Amino acid sequence: MKKDVKALALEQAKQHGGKLEVVSKVTIDDREDLSIAYTPGVAAVSSAIAEDKKLAYELTTKKNTVAVISDGSAVLGLGNIGPEAAMPVMEGKAALFKRFAGVDSIPLVLDTQDTEEIIQIVKALAPTFGGVNLEDISAPRCFEIEQRLIEECDIPIFHDDQHGTAIVVLSALFNSLKLIGKTIEEVKIVVNGGGSAGLSVTRKFLAAGAKNVTVVDKHGILNADDAAELPEHHAEIAKVTNPAHASGTLQ
Repeated sequence: MKKDVKALALEQAKQHGGKLEVVSKVTIDDREDLSIAYTPGVAAVSSAIAEDKKLAYELTTKKNTVAVISDGSAVLGLGNIGPEAAMPVMEGKAALFKRFAGVDSIPLVLDTQDTEEIIQIVKALAPTFGGVNLEDISAPRCFEIEQRLIEECDIPIFHDDQHGTAIVVLSALFNSLKLIGKTIEEVKIVVNGGGSAGLSVTRKFLAAGAKNVTVVDKHGILNADDAAELPEHHAEIAKVTNPAHASGTLQ
C-alpha cells in the first residue's frame, strides 16, 4: 500500500516539533570551558573581529551559515499562506542544505509582505550570515527584492525559486536533448507559467542559446504585440520570446 506522505509528514512534525535543533560545536562541562566559550575568553575573539571584520568568516559560524528567508506569499503549490504556515517548508529547506551540502542554515519567516521592509530586514540581518537564500516570495516583488539585496549587501543573495529552479530545469533540458539528438538552438520550447520560476527558466534557456521559446501565463501566451497591456516583467520577457507572435492559450 502506498504511504500517505502528507499524513506521515504531519505525524513527524507532531513527534519532533519541527526538523531542526541547535547543537554546540564545543563542549561546556566545567567552569574553564564556560570561560572559554563565553566570558571572559570570548572577548578575545570579538576584539579580533572588531579590528578586521573579515575574520568573522574564520572565527564564527558566518563562514558556513545561510539564512533561508520567506514572507510566505508564494509557498510551493499552496500560495499566500503567511509566515507561520511557511515555516515547515523553510525548515525542510534548511534540512536539505545540511544533508546534501553540509551547510548550516537558519529559517526565518517575516511577518510582512512589504518590499522595502523585507529589503531593510534582510540587510540588517546580513552580518550574521555568509549568504541569503530567498524562498517562496511572490512575483513581481521577488525580482526587486533580490536585485536590490544583491546591490546593497556584501554577501551572496540567491532566490531559490528563480535561479535554483532554472539551473535544474536547464540541466534536465540538456540531458533530454542528448536523448533525442537535437540542439537547444533548433527545438521549440514552451514554458508553462510566467511567475518567478518560469521567467528565470526562460532567461536561462535564452542565455544557453535557445532561439524559439514561448511563455504562457494564466492569461495566455505572452506576446510582444500586447506589451503595452502586460505587467512590466511580462512585457520584458515577451520582447525576447515568442518569435512567431503566437496568441491564445496553452492548448
